[in-house]
This record gives sequence, structure tokens and C-alpha cells, in this order.
Amino acid sequence: MSAYEEAGITTPELCESYARCEEVGQRLSGLLWTATESLPAEIRPHVRALVAYWHTTDGIADEGRLAGRGARLARWCADSLAEVRAGHSEHPLRRALVHTVRSRELDVALLEEFLDAVRRDSATPPVFGTAADLRRYLRSVTGAPSGLLAPLLAPRPREAVDLLRVLGEACQMADILQDFPIDLGRGRCYLPEEDLGRLGLRPGDLLDPTRRDALDELVGVQVARTRDLLIQATPVTGKLHASCRPFAHGLLLGVEHVLDQADHLGARVLAEGIDRNALLSHQASGSPTFPVPKRIPGHVAVIMDGNRRWAAAHGLPASDGHVAGARAALRLVHSALRLGVPQLSVFAFSTENWIRSTEEVTNLFATMTEGLTLFARWMQERGIRVRWCGRRDRLDPSLASTLAIVENMTSRNTTLTLNIFADYGGREEIASAARALAAEAVAGRIQPQRIGPEDVARSLYTPDLPDVDLLIRTSGEQRLSNFLPWHLAYAEFVFEPVHWPDFGHRHLRDAIDTYAGRLRRFGGAAADPAQPAGTEGIPRQPTAETTGTP
Repeated sequence: MSAYEEAGITTPELCESYARCEEVGQRLSGLLWTATESLPAEIRPHVRALVAYWHTTDGIADEGRLAGRGARLARWCADSLAEVRAGHSEHPLRRALVHTVRSRELDVALLEEFLDAVRRDSATPPVFGTAADLRRYLRSVTGAPSGLLAPLLAPRPREAVDLLRVLGEACQMADILQDFPIDLGRGRCYLPEEDLGRLGLRPGDLLDPTRRDALDELVGVQVARTRDLLIQATPVTGKLHASCRPFAHGLLLGVEHVLDQADHLGARVLAEGIDRNALLSHQASGSPTFPVPKRIPGHVAVIMDGNRRWAAAHGLPASDGHVAGARAALRLVHSALRLGVPQLSVFAFSTENWIRSTEEVTNLFATMTEGLTLFARWMQERGIRVRWCGRRDRLDPSLASTLAIVENMTSRNTTLTLNIFADYGGREEIASAARALAAEAVAGRIQPQRIGPEDVARSLYTPDLPDVDLLIRTSGEQRLSNFLPWHLAYAEFVFEPVHWPDFGHRHLRDAIDTYAGRLRRFGGAAADPAQPAGTEGIPRQPTAETTGTP
């Protein structure tokens, strides 16, 4: 059965129309289109039909000859609504829209609301007195499309609509950041006048290189507000069908990448925008899209702390904090790929975490299992090798099975090794190694007096795990919490105050910049920043820092 047949698309005319939507969407739609790749086959063509229609409508409103543009847009909108109500269209693209709306029983009133918002925006250049005015605009142009999507993505659409609207607002703001030069060239400034006034700016100053400091701050304010929208939208994944959650995660990650780029460019984003082609090729390959630090640690370890505190600070249950933390973990892997980190270790669940409530542990394991299941293919496609480090006899069977399957599935990958420490305790690991060596001694395979550090290293849970170069801990805590005591002997520590769900690419990059600026002596007198970490006498596994490979 073809993908179209799974979606109830059977006639040649409809197949041709949906194929046309594919062609249009690939050319026009950026982040949203890329995210649709993860949707199940039975709804993907319908979502893509809507996306292609939205972006075609925006193109009619914004592009082409100015003379007659209003009439062309009015005719397009009127024809669309008339055809949807009649249940038939001969237009090669609108035929798919009509079929999707009618077959999936979507709300025609929401389509009308979207078209009204596009007509208003096209008629006059936007003016936003305050940030609240801009927010109302974002909501008007994304609210209706989000409402149309909800029945396709969520088992209880009404519960998902508001969160999808917020996510849509963030996507729209990312689109504005990408298209600043185009919009400014058309006399459209999608920024609040109060922000400009507070910094002593006028619209005519937005491309003035002498106002760089003020413009950097202006862009920073927009980026920060958009990050706040992402925080508000985070619970949306829990409202969707499980099969649709990677779609939401893809949008969240895509917006975050745009914000990372805008952070990096500052005022330059007003004149340069953000290259959509570079963004999309990066999302597919994981390759860097802006400069990376000169010295990349071979092994980065992260203690992901603060999920519960983040949830409490935002008035959310702890389970939502763990969901946000899982997305931050995926974002970390994404960032490590971009920066060329070859070994990444994350502390997912410690032997001490068993003292938490049964309900919280169960929810945490379910979140981990779902995340690994949903993103196994994503990691496989990007060459990520997953390894489970820790005890293997106590975890929830579903999580243990998923970890083992993903570990086996990715075992031949070489781009990045992701070590997931689950049910791990450093002292227990060393004690286990001691028991193994004692058994070898009793069996006569090793002489106790000859036991050295290398023997201990080969008896640990993961014998070939290299020493850690950089340890990062979030949420302001400054302790190791029984994490990797053997491998941290010469690591550099960075303690980051933000809670784990707020940790993003810029935080990882800042930590690596801090690491790169430190002089590492390893007990010697001469400082040599390029010298690898490692305890005397212990063979160190090669990493990027020791081999010179990124």
C-alpha cells in the first residue's frame, strides 16, 4: 500500500494534487516542512497539503507585482472558500486542500480566519506599538492554522490547540528572524515600536552599522521572547499522539536552531537574515553552520540537573519537567554534532535516584523509553552510536529493552558516541571492578600485587570509555553526585546556573570556550593546552583532542 493510499488518497487526480503539494512545500516551507517528515504516513500528506496551501497563500500576499496584488489575493481566498464548501476543486493545489478539509472534517471557519488574517497583513504594513501587539499578530496568523492541524495530531484536539498556537507563534517569529532583510526591503518592520524607542532607534536605523550595540540588544530581546514562547509550548508534546511527537520536537529544535543563529549573528541578522538552505542542510546532516571553537574536547560529560526545579518555577508538574529535560537532552546531542564532539556522556538516572517516589520514577522511565523509541531512527541516520552504561538488572523492562535495542541498532555508527548512564553509581562501578579483579585473583588469572590502574579501567562497566575532558553540571549545583569518579581525574569542570531544560547550544558552546581557554598541566609544571588528560600509567583512549580530528 502506498503512502497516499494509507491516507485515503486513491484517485489519480488526488494523487496528482498531493504530489503538487509536495513540490510546492519542498520549495517554500522550511522548518515546518522538514518537521513533517517524521509524521506517520496516514496523516503526512494531509498536513503537507495544508502547509503547501498556507505558504502559497503567503506568497500571493507578499510577492509578485504590487499592482493588482490585493485583487489576486482576494480572488484566491474567495475561490478557496467556495471550493471547500462545495467539496470540489479543479485547481491542482487547492484540490488537496479541499480533500483534506472535507475528509478529515476540519473546521472551515478556521480556514476563513486564516485567510482574513493574511488579507489584513497584506493590505497595510504592520505597526506594533508594544510587544503585546506583536504577540496578538503572531497569534492571529498562526492560531487558525494551528487549530486546523490539531485534529490531525492530537487525540483530544481542544486540549492541544492553545499549545499548538504558542508553538506556531514561535515558528512565525523564527520566520521573521530569517526574513528580516526581505521584510525590511518591503517596508515591513515586525518589531515593537516600544523596543525601538527604548533603545533610541527608528526603523531607518535597523541597517545602520554605527548602531551595532543597540541593534545587538534589539535582536537579543526578540530572541529571548521567542525562547519564552518555546518554554510555554513545551508541554505540547504530551498532548499529541505518540506518533506525532517527533513532529513537535522537530519544530521546537528547528526554532531553537534559528534562535542560536540569531544569537550568533546579533545585529547582522537584520541585514543578512538566516540562510534557509544552510539551515535545512544542517538539520539533515548535523554539520556545523557557524564557526566552532578552536579546541573541541574529546569527551564531554553532562550532569543534567534541575528538571523538577524548572517545572516548579513554571507552575508545571515534575513530569513536564522531565519531558522538557528529554528535549534538552536531544538538543544537547544535536549541538554536540554541530560542534564535532566525538564522545558525549549524560547522567540520566543514578543509583541514588531510586529513593524518589514510585510515580516520578515510573514517569521518568516512560519519558526516557518514549524518547529513545521515537528518535532511534534520527540517531541512526546521523551516525550516532548509543551505549548504555550502568547496572542492567534493575531498570524497568521496557526501558532496559529499548536501551539494549537502540544500543545494538547503532553499534556500528562512528560520528558521535552517546553514553547514557542509567542506574549508574560511580562507587558501585569501582566496587564491581574490584569484585571482578578479586575473582580473577582467586582463579589465578592475575597476581594481586600486579594489579594496576589499567586493570581497574578494563574492569569498569565500559572498559573503552575515554577519560572525560569537560564536565558540565547545570542548575547551579557544584558536586559530582557519584558520577564517573574514575574518569574525571583530570577533567575541567564548568558549573552552569540554568536548569537543565533551559540548557541550549549557546551554553554548550560557552562551556567549550571556557574549557579551551584553560591551561591543563596534568600534575606537571609546564602548561600545555593540547596535552590529553589521563592519570599516569593509564592508557588513554584516543579522542578528537589527542588525534586532531574534529
